[in-house]
Amino acid sequence: MPCNVKAMPRTADPDVRRRLVERAARMLADREPVTLRSLVEGTGASTMAVYTHFGGMPGLWRAVRQEGFTRLHERLAAVPRTADPVHDVAALGVAYAANALDSPSLYRAMFDAVAELEDPAAADRGLAVLVAAASRAREEGRFSADADPAAVATRLWLAGHGLLSLVVQGVLPRDVVPEHSAETAVALLTAAGDDPAACRASVVRAWERAGTSRPRVRPRPGH
Repeated sequence: MPCNVKAMPRTADPDVRRRLVERAARMLADREPVTLRSLVEGTGASTMAVYTHFGGMPGLWRAVRQEGFTRLHERLAAVPRTADPVHDVAALGVAYAANALDSPSLYRAMFDAVAELEDPAAADRGLAVLVAAASRAREEGRFSADADPAAVATRLWLAGHGLLSLVVQGVLPRDVVPEHSAETAVALLTAAGDDPAACRASVVRAWERAGTSRPRVRPRPGH
C-alpha cells in the first residue's frame, strides 16, 4: 500500500457487536477469565473490534447488561393485546420466561450490578409494560378496585425472577417453568381480586398459546 494512502477507518458491524456481547455474557456466566484475546476467540473479530464497538472492556460490560434489558423490553412489547386482560398479564409472564430461557447468559448478566447501564431507564421499561397490563385488569374489573397494579406487577416479577434464576443456573430443570409459573400467577392474580376459575383459565390459555404443554394448575383450597 502506498505510504500516502490512509487505511480505511474501522466501522461498527451490528453482527460483530452481537457476537461479542453474547460471547461475553456466556463467559461471564461460565466464570471464564475474560481478556481481549479470549473474548474475540472464535468470533471472527479482532481485539480492535472491542474498542470499535464499545470503547474498551468497561463499555463492553455496560453493553452486555443493556442488551439484556433491551431484548426483554422488545419481547414484552411484542406480546399482543387481547380481550382478556388477565390473559395478557399472564402472557407477559410467559414472554419473560421465554426471554430468559432463550438467552440464559444474557439474563444472568442483566442483574450483574457491577456494570452500569448505558441507559439506566431501560431496566424499568419491561416492568412498566407489566404494570400497564395489571392496571387494565383492574380498570376492566378483573382485579379489585383497591389492587395496586405496581405491587401486583412487582410480585409477579419477583416470583418469576426467582424461579428463572434457579433454572438458568441449572439448579432446576427447564421443564418445571410452565407449571410453577402458572401456579404462581394464579395465586397472585387471584389475590389481586380475580375470580379463581376465570383466572386459572386465563393463565393456562396464555401458556397454551405460547406453544407449551398445558401446565398443571391446581385449584386453591375451597374452590
